[in-house]
Amino acid sequence: MNEDPGSTSGPVHRKWWDRLGHLFSGEPRNREELIDELRTAQANGLLSADTLPMLEGALRVTELNVDDVMVPRVQIVMIDVDSPLPDILAAVVESGHSRFPVHGEDKDDILGILLAKDLLKTFGNGHDFELRSILRPAVLIPESMRLNVLLAEFRRSRNHMALVVDEYGGVAGLVTIEDVLEEIVGEIDDEHDDEEEPNLVRAQAEGEWIVDALTPIADFNEEVGTGFSDEEFDTVGGMVTAEFGHLPEVGEQIDIDNFAFHVTQADDRRVQQFRVLRR
Repeated sequence: MNEDPGSTSGPVHRKWWDRLGHLFSGEPRNREELIDELRTAQANGLLSADTLPMLEGALRVTELNVDDVMVPRVQIVMIDVDSPLPDILAAVVESGHSRFPVHGEDKDDILGILLAKDLLKTFGNGHDFELRSILRPAVLIPESMRLNVLLAEFRRSRNHMALVVDEYGGVAGLVTIEDVLEEIVGEIDDEHDDEEEPNLVRAQAEGEWIVDALTPIADFNEEVGTGFSDEEFDTVGGMVTAEFGHLPEVGEQIDIDNFAFHVTQADDRRVQQFRVLRR
């Protein structure tokens, strides 16, 4: 009996094993050539259709930084340490999240992380509620940290969330272990995820749109046919708020170029929605 393992696999598989051996026996190859070899393996039936994208994702996380995938600061649901219990409960219920950064004097003064399950444990204990006493330590990481390094840190520390700080020590964003894993395995939906992406720019009558303040300026330009610069601001809300020079309230209006921006939704922290009219 022929005991050569390659002889039973046919010429295609022998060729693949020869190429694979060459891949790891000589000088290190670059990432593109490695991916080409993996795609050849899939074409030859050695990798499943689901496996190849995950391998490519695993390679991709070594090239991405946390600021490539983080939730930006304006979208983070934070809790003030002095908030009354009913307000904290409302934030937990309305957001559907399980972890919340808790801040002190301002949103750069992070005191810790509140886990929703820890909040539930305080009910019925017969003591006055003290938020500080149940906070978990916050993990702070730089914007430049590689995703593969962060994933290793998540595994080591068993944390699922980290706050991203900029060069000045301010909070720039938030990243979770789910954000990192989605770069490897693709989008992970849970019971709180919307089935469809929200429509951030909704056309109304001719020359009129309802626009979410978090709409990227590039997307707004594409939808409406404008040419606003996104070098200084990423979102329509950031651009318009800067033009106002203050945090505008519902009902305020400002003209930018040939467009009128009417504030239709806002709270005490940010603008949420505009009605935009072409002049």
